[in-house]
Amino acid sequence: MIASLRKVIDINIDKSKTCCFSGHRPEKLFGADKGVGSEEVRRLLSLVALEIHETIEAGYDTFITGMARGIDLWSARLVSEEKARNPKIRLICAIPFHGHGNELLGEEKYDYIMLKGLADEIVYVCEEYSRDCMQKRNKFMVDNSSKLIAVVSDYKSGTGQTIRLAKKAGIDVRIIDLAQCAPMFVVESDED
Repeated sequence: MIASLRKVIDINIDKSKTCCFSGHRPEKLFGADKGVGSEEVRRLLSLVALEIHETIEAGYDTFITGMARGIDLWSARLVSEEKARNPKIRLICAIPFHGHGNELLGEEKYDYIMLKGLADEIVYVCEEYSRDCMQKRNKFMVDNSSKLIAVVSDYKSGTGQTIRLAKKAGIDVRIIDLAQCAPMFVVESDED
């Protein structure tokens, strides 16, 4: 089902069983040279996968992704893997505006298209790009969830803003803070 903001009422979301994601773009996490195949990203995604698993174990069955590069797409891919094992799991794509994702290339473009195809519902929060469409998307996700899983290294960011919004809304916020987890992401080199 594809919906615009005007049709959000038509979307069947049980807020008490819905979790959303927020996190940085890949280059803000570990640098531009660290992709999904890097050891650092694999370690990070194992933490995100654990959070998703624990969230499902706690009775959540619906996950909202904002479809941004990095954590949003990676988390949605992890949810799609859970969905393949458990058809009760639902994935909702909250896309900030029509045309979002057109700029993606390679694996990110593939993931974006694949995840939209696997989504149970797609919501276009705004008809077209505007300066605040990302904030509106973040608000939509928080307003329709009772839990947020966030990966953050910089609280002066869209992710930081989403965390503050979620805390103000009183929903459960699970934060994977890269500054606090830094030793886990140190990859030793075999070079001597």
